[in-house]
Amino acid sequence: MMETAALVLDHYQWQAALISLLGIIVLTKAGKFFVFKVPALAQSRSDNREQDKLKLAKSKYPPIVKDNQRVGLYCNLVFFLILLPFCSTLTWPQWWQVPVNVLLILLVYDFFYYLMHRFLFHGQGRFRQVHALHHQARKPTYIDAHYVHPTETVMGLSLFFATIVGLALLQGPFHVLTIVLVYVAYVQLNQINHTYIQLPYFPFRHLTQITVDHHTHHENMHKGNYASITMLYDRLFGTYEKPGTPR
Repeated sequence: MMETAALVLDHYQWQAALISLLGIIVLTKAGKFFVFKVPALAQSRSDNREQDKLKLAKSKYPPIVKDNQRVGLYCNLVFFLILLPFCSTLTWPQWWQVPVNVLLILLVYDFFYYLMHRFLFHGQGRFRQVHALHHQARKPTYIDAHYVHPTETVMGLSLFFATIVGLALLQGPFHVLTIVLVYVAYVQLNQINHTYIQLPYFPFRHLTQITVDHHTHHENMHKGNYASITMLYDRLFGTYEKPGTPR
């Protein structure tokens, strides 16, 4: 019994988890500081904030956003305190492993999120009514990334964390840099695809396309574009819908 406990503690890399958390905070704050020095992006943020103020003035928004953020905090505490210490390491990998692992985690997560979103949240899915709350936003802005039923928040975050844990079990723990990059990418992409951005020119054309694809999904509960990171799986399985496609 004691040997088992000692073995568990040996694999509990709290330092790696702590550094990952600090790295996420620093990268997120630094990224926002520098990104919004770009006038076009600063204007887009201002436009979203104006619309967010109008939505938050509605009685239905603040309690949902608050509950969603609280549940998100609890899920993250479980991940960073209990799960991540067993899935992260400070041992430096080969240089190519970090970008490859970031891409691997995002693609595996997005595949299973696609399935969950398509078959549980839409059609005759068991959680269609849960997801319908989020779809009240026909023209989403930043705050709508947080206007989500707590049950859906738990399911989405659990899937992302389970992807990291599952892949770590298969191939070993991920370096902290991988965790930092993949976590920031996951959060930012899920927020960006709800924002209102109209910058259809270089170098913002792809950023605009991300938001346009997801806004198309929000038009009604019968639209496609189910993935959250990339439209790869929608294109593969025939559920990609261009803006303006009637349904």
